[in-house]
Amino acid sequence: MKAFLSIAFLLFAGLAVSIWIGFHTKFSENSLPFDDDQKGIKEQIVIKFSHVVAENTPKGLAAQRFAKLVDQKSDGRIKVEVIPNGGLYSDQEELEALEYGDIQMIAPATTKLSTFSPKFQVLDLPYAMPTRESIIQVLNGDIGKTLLQSIEKGNMKGLTFWTNGFKQITTNDGPVKQPSDLKGQTLRIMPSPVLEKQFQGVNAKAVGLDFNETYRLLESGELNGEENTISNIYSKKFFDVQSHLTISNHGFLGYTVIMNKDFWKKLSEEQQKIINESLKETTQWNQTQSFDMNEEQLRSIQKQSGIEIYHLTDEEKRKWAEHWEPVWKEFEEEIGTELMRKMKNARKEHSDF
Repeated sequence: MKAFLSIAFLLFAGLAVSIWIGFHTKFSENSLPFDDDQKGIKEQIVIKFSHVVAENTPKGLAAQRFAKLVDQKSDGRIKVEVIPNGGLYSDQEELEALEYGDIQMIAPATTKLSTFSPKFQVLDLPYAMPTRESIIQVLNGDIGKTLLQSIEKGNMKGLTFWTNGFKQITTNDGPVKQPSDLKGQTLRIMPSPVLEKQFQGVNAKAVGLDFNETYRLLESGELNGEENTISNIYSKKFFDVQSHLTISNHGFLGYTVIMNKDFWKKLSEEQQKIINESLKETTQWNQTQSFDMNEEQLRSIQKQSGIEIYHLTDEEKRKWAEHWEPVWKEFEEEIGTELMRKMKNARKEHSDF
């Protein structure tokens, strides 16, 4: 009997202790002090900004600057996570990822947007914007506004344009001084009907390829050369696998900063204002610094490599522009007569082409 009572007592005591522990734990959970930091994290808006170039390029630095400004202006309530070097998506994947909402923000090269709006091809025309001033005038003026509006038919919100600079030509079969020097060469370009026709016009084969595949194909000899800005040639070390560089300034490379439209609409007016103000400041900085950076990195290439560099003269540029005039005529109807007229006027204002 005593043994039974002892067992019963132990069971009762154990049950009582279990009930007390459960009650105490529940009470403790409900009485934890409120944590303002945790509340802030829950309310924080995160914008994932994906791009495919290196951090030490005009686009890479602009993205970082934009993220910092948004953080400052929002007191940390909006966080921009920048993922460079194609860390999330390749340049062929990022537009689709944005449209589906898998990413909130991208800054693809303007060339890639011709798939969504043929009007964007106007920025790919050879020697369309022959000076810094003409580039800024075009992007910040009526032509730029027209282009941004033209992509809003999809799930994209065009916000602004960032510049990289002028495109140059690199090759292992040079030097390249006149159009006939490119005959028979295979060159990497961004996928674009205008760029393809441009190089077909000098009897070269133009291949639209992923940017991050370019170095390997140049190194292997599958490509003779490519066209790009100095900052991209420098950051990807194309100068290590190319023997000749021609400073031609024949084309423009820039970026359209785009946000997923559904995501944009969910933001409050105050949040949209913070993003727009941050973009405006970043764009003003970028449109000055990008050109300076290209000049500085050209000097670095000269110091770090043995690549042979040739600068086209103004007269040689004029001959190249004349050689490529048929490309303008071929795409006039597709781009639009009015937009082409505005671009021709801008070019004439800044050059004698």
